[in-house]
Amino acid sequence: MHKSRLGTLVIDCHSEDLDADTGFWARVFGCEVERRDKPGDDAYRALATPDSDPKLLVQRVSHASRVHLDIETDDIEAEVQRLEKLGAVRLERVRGWWVMQATSGHRFCVVNPQRPDFEDHANRWS
Repeated sequence: MHKSRLGTLVIDCHSEDLDADTGFWARVFGCEVERRDKPGDDAYRALATPDSDPKLLVQRVSHASRVHLDIETDDIEAEVQRLEKLGAVRLERVRGWWVMQATSGHRFCVVNPQRPDFEDHANRWS
């Protein structure tokens, strides 16, 4: 048995000025910007949301701007296999998570738990 749920909405920005784009989205949602100053995270900015809400990230990307979602799970491989049975396909493994594509053509990621209340509110799959 494993668990999963919607974890993060990621706003992909093909942009030269991630801070300006992040400021725009922060004003749209009325959120504070949380800087991510860890090495390797210079392409990401987080917007402050309540722990029970999905996380909001703004990400610098090389592809066209779009929005994608992350599914958080306590067992990435089990969740990826479940989603493959539904028709999704694996595209690329990145830093320990999977980028996948839905039958509709939308891309999404399967990642480790991101929010502190994951255990209490995730769907359980057998």
